Amino acid sequence: MDIAKLEMIKEAIKARESAVIAFSGGVDSTTLAALAFEILGEKALAVTIDSPLFPRQQLETAAQTACEIGIQHKILPFSLNSVPYFSANTINRCYFCKKALLETLVEFAEKTGYNVVLEGTNASEIKGENRPGYRAIEEAGEKILSPFVEFNITKEEIREIASNRSLSAANRPSAACLATRIAYGQPITTEALEKIEKAEDYLLSLGFTQFRVRMHSNLARIEVTGEEFEDALRKKEKISRHLKALGFDYVTLDLEGFRSGSMDEPHMQKKTEEKEETERQETEEE
Repeated sequence: MDIAKLEMIKEAIKARESAVIAFSGGVDSTTLAALAFEILGEKALAVTIDSPLFPRQQLETAAQTACEIGIQHKILPFSLNSVPYFSANTINRCYFCKKALLETLVEFAEKTGYNVVLEGTNASEIKGENRPGYRAIEEAGEKILSPFVEFNITKEEIREIASNRSLSAANRPSAACLATRIAYGQPITTEALEKIEKAEDYLLSLGFTQFRVRMHSNLARIEVTGEEFEDALRKKEKISRHLKALGFDYVTLDLEGFRSGSMDEPHMQKKTEEKEETERQETEEE
């Protein structure tokens, strides 16, 4: 870890004098909250947004992690009804959601006298082509500070910072909101989110560590890591039985295993094919 970059982050936080930290309890926001608390003390407040998109288990983890850090922690209720266009679940749904979440945090910070909202997007996350959520962060301007992006801190470096501070989140698996489990174009409903959350809670109870239950219509597509694939096969009957009891019609195991952003793959493949076709036509015209 580049010590100079870490010092620049600390100076940037110190210059704001007080801050609300967008806090999910994941390694990024936990590390950011720990740094803010080191620098600002009681002038730092971790805020967790509570909505149907945020699993109950993660909410409990966030509260426990804030207590571990020692930072003040507040949970803000958030209604999906306040997010226009979100439930339609288009390819840019994250933009609408992130924009509404940031507006909620900024409004809270302004009302309670905090100077800035810190959020934990890291340099590793903004390299993909489909990053509508980050566009909402950029549009927020100076009201939001994303120090891990500003000072080019990768996920690996964040885990190193967390490990050096003995934070329990240091090796915590990556998480994402429940909406990322639903195929684009399929409406996001409270019922679907609850079904997915219960399915993932069950897999967690069986000992799986890094996984997703993706929803396509009423089919559950399970992604697990390569190391846990055989375990999923051994437990296939009980998994299938339980998920069908939750209301899924079909239960499948993805042969490609766990990977972030798998719902984007058909979209990205289509874009690649369109680009190749355009280049082919241009070559023929020459």
